[in-house]
Amino acid sequence: MAQYETRHTDRTLSAGAMTFSGDDLEDFARGAAFLGAGGGGDPYIGRLRAEAAIAEFGQPKIIGVDALADDALVAMVAMLGAPTVLVEKGIAGEDIDLAATRLAERIGRPIDALIPAEIGGVNSTLPIVAAARLGLPLVNADGMGRAFPGIHMTVMNFEGVSATPFVVVDEHLNTCIIETDDAQKAEEFVRSVAVQMGMSCVCSGYAMTGAEVKRATVANTMTAALELGRAIVDGRRTGDPAQAIVDYLRSSPIYGEARSLFRGKIVDLQRETTRGFSIGSCTLAAFDDDTVRMDIKFQNEHLIATQGETVRAVAPDLISLVDAENAEPVPVEAMRYGQRVDVIAVLAPRALRTPAALDAVSPRCFGLDHDYTPLDALPASTNF
Repeated sequence: MAQYETRHTDRTLSAGAMTFSGDDLEDFARGAAFLGAGGGGDPYIGRLRAEAAIAEFGQPKIIGVDALADDALVAMVAMLGAPTVLVEKGIAGEDIDLAATRLAERIGRPIDALIPAEIGGVNSTLPIVAAARLGLPLVNADGMGRAFPGIHMTVMNFEGVSATPFVVVDEHLNTCIIETDDAQKAEEFVRSVAVQMGMSCVCSGYAMTGAEVKRATVANTMTAALELGRAIVDGRRTGDPAQAIVDYLRSSPIYGEARSLFRGKIVDLQRETTRGFSIGSCTLAAFDDDTVRMDIKFQNEHLIATQGETVRAVAPDLISLVDAENAEPVPVEAMRYGQRVDVIAVLAPRALRTPAALDAVSPRCFGLDHDYTPLDALPASTNF
């Protein structure tokens, strides 16, 4: 395993510090899978890798953003590609080490802490693996407060933090380093490399200072994922886990609004892996009336939910599918014909709803002929 000296020193931890024990990692992965809005990669695989890394290397220290010195060097780590491919082509371990090490070498100083690129699926648990393997603390924050398919769709980019140098590594340890002053261009370069690497790779980038982390990320999202996962389990005991999700997210200072949109079964599913993404759509029919339907389009993550011509939720707000019986989140790659699901929408974090953010994450950025309307300004579904 590649190692390098770190400059982190122990200090009194701020709010946001956390540890995993017992079933916490399973609850965390469950909550992060929901916040991934269908994307981010298979949370089960990510949880298994995190459990194995913790068993071998020990549990990493998870710190709040306020515990970072302003001059600390922090870098994000993630998997990139199509979620359908990530199920069968996972991480090797050495690829994570190499991605972070090459980034540190390129910058010319050691990395002090790691941070998730997004809070969703495998990309919420892979940073735990990386932090455990490299002996680095992990920051309780991320770049989106959800998952999105592009590396330019981060609060860091919206706040002027450079995405590059950006290191991409495959399972054979082939490495590519991207250098550009434009995050959108970096996404295009990295996506083309990812296709050549089999639509699945490990990456590291967005090297930033502690001061930049404090102003250009969404804080405490790891805590939010853990608490949401616990809320789902508690909801199963009381008999309404989907409502438990809504209740928790409405009380969250990060999100603040959530609603159930639809309950039904998947009656049509179109999905293909192309251009480095899982792209497609699904149609749901209500259990008690087959003529009452909802259509959802996705590009790794769910982008828009409509009933006829009426928009019920649209990106950057989160749209997630959960099992109708136990509210287990259903990622895009796990959707199946006949599946019985609830659709739940969540207002995006404020940092994704600024004019600068909407230039990169509005519906039209995904080819949808719609402008962004926040969830709390849209009409509620008639299915509930």
